[in-house]
Amino acid sequence: MICRAKSLTFSCSRGFRWNTLLSYSRGANRFAAVEDEDSGRKRTEEKDGGRVYLHKSRGQHILTNPRILDSIVRKAEIRPTDTILEIGPGTGNLTLKLLEAANKVVAVEIDKRMVEILHNRVTDCKLDDRLTVISQDALKTQFPQFDLCIANIPYGISSPLVVKLLFGGHSFRSATLLLQKEFARRLLAKPGDSEYNRLAVNVQLVATVEFVMDVSKRDFVPCPKVDSSVVKIRPKSEIPDVDLEEWRAFSRTCFSKKNKTLGAIFKLKRKVQELSRRLCNEPPGARREINNAYDGEDEGDDEGEGDEDCGDFMDTGSLKEKIVAILRAGGFESKRPSKLSVEEMLHLLSLFNQAGIYFHTHR
Repeated sequence: MICRAKSLTFSCSRGFRWNTLLSYSRGANRFAAVEDEDSGRKRTEEKDGGRVYLHKSRGQHILTNPRILDSIVRKAEIRPTDTILEIGPGTGNLTLKLLEAANKVVAVEIDKRMVEILHNRVTDCKLDDRLTVISQDALKTQFPQFDLCIANIPYGISSPLVVKLLFGGHSFRSATLLLQKEFARRLLAKPGDSEYNRLAVNVQLVATVEFVMDVSKRDFVPCPKVDSSVVKIRPKSEIPDVDLEEWRAFSRTCFSKKNKTLGAIFKLKRKVQELSRRLCNEPPGARREINNAYDGEDEGDDEGEGDEDCGDFMDTGSLKEKIVAILRAGGFESKRPSKLSVEEMLHLLSLFNQAGIYFHTHR
């Protein structure tokens, strides 16, 4: 049976209602949501009555509004020669549209039930020769080469996945992502905004983020608790000449307490002691490193590390004086990370490096 919604055509099963769900399969004819994916009873019911259970704990919310799907594809600016990376395709509502517009789609899906449904739909549409499915965890698998990433990302992996895309050595034109609205606002935040945080700083160092559109929670099955937004992330053709690992460690330190002044953050007694111990324990000639665990405000010291005397390492008092001198010289002592631009953060990092203080071991 062929169902038509305005100018769109979809393959679907009997009993289909387009405004509720874009039907997807052979055999299965409706969705049901479950809260507890570990329930043995509910795992059995997945095979009964032609129903497929969607696990909210896995972020399985299927986008069903055809107008939104079309808008995402249009805004992504797909070329006929492109290879698309899609994370979490689910039942393939977006995948089918991507296959019609691009040369190839590589879909990463961990749920084998969804993989089977996806294969069935794509085969029915005779597009299976252009689809590659990787049935693995998107955070653990190695992505192949791709031109664009277009995806409705499970909310629970949004942050690590964005970091993986931008800092994983991938070369691509853009990523058009459907994200939780609150998370999207954090990516779009500017210095001084309440949502501005370390993720925004790290992303904006290497990419530009553009707002595309908001998406209502009513456009999903099952309906999530929050609305969503689509953003488009474009990697910069040129990025500052900075070690990215050191940058991320440095931003982690600064944003450990983003509303405190930098002077207060860097003068915490136990943090200076931790830095002093690490300087003491480094091999001769190695560059200085500030511990990446510099996240909490007042964490306890690690016992049994760095208690021995060193011949020429800097004591905590001298180290604190050096840090304060750097902050004062650059006019940063009274400034707060939540109000610093990427350019100001880069300048402060360069001042630390010039003084021989590094935030990541350069081996």
